[in-house]
Amino acid sequence: MPELPEVEEGRRTARKVALGRRIVAARCTDDPIVFEGVPAARFRRALVGARVRGVHRHGKHLWFALDRRPWPCFHFGMTGGFHTPAAGTLKLMSSGTHAPRNTWPPRFTKLRLTFDDGGELVLADARRLGRIRLRHDPAQEPPISLLGFDAHRGLPPLAAFRDELRARKAPMKAVLLDQSFAAGVGNWIADEVLYQARVAPSRRADTLTADEARRVRNALRLVIATALRARSDSDRFPKHWLFHDRWGRQEYAVTRRGQRIRHDTIGGRTTAWVPAVQR
Repeated sequence: MPELPEVEEGRRTARKVALGRRIVAARCTDDPIVFEGVPAARFRRALVGARVRGVHRHGKHLWFALDRRPWPCFHFGMTGGFHTPAAGTLKLMSSGTHAPRNTWPPRFTKLRLTFDDGGELVLADARRLGRIRLRHDPAQEPPISLLGFDAHRGLPPLAAFRDELRARKAPMKAVLLDQSFAAGVGNWIADEVLYQARVAPSRRADTLTADEARRVRNALRLVIATALRARSDSDRFPKHWLFHDRWGRQEYAVTRRGQRIRHDTIGGRTTAWVPAVQR
């Protein structure tokens, strides 16, 4: 699933193509799942003729601020994402070893926007788990209004962060994945943060010491900032990261430092962690 760094890369892509441009065409598939039952014609009427004044993100959700309302909101689901003819396709870990096809428009296109300078932006979603919505005030309406702090731009001060953890009895892995706590954190980020913070994913959040809470907060900030600087190119992630060796539930998987990686199900998700490091 696209996590915060990949969604932020999608925001940057959309901003380059759409910001300040007028939408002159909107091709919407008749997909009641992705569009949540809203007819394609309604989306076209809302978008065509509007100018994009801003491209925003909170957690894994994106929206365009137009010069009239309602505004379109996007969630990529498991395999969705933005595509342009120039930038091509951002390859996700969920794609496995299969390279994306270089066809235009991409397969499984759900929404194709054309702008007044001829630029195009597509949202494609093979598994139909993404969502495209219309909202009058996205940040103040569900689902975005139900989210917690943005894990990149809205990280609370240490005291407030520690208080948030003390109020939760769930395992740390589940807390980090809870979008009402930290919007934008997904499975690999949660595992990486806990590995670098040296905290076991099964630890109850309310049992963390002040120092452990500080380490988790610092690791959350560092992991996301590093992934953003790398523009979500995992080949550029630090070689010592758990990320590179966590996939596939390999029985004898080890980190680059030779530490054994264990795979458990915690918080309903496959979790990679290193018992020799995480307590």
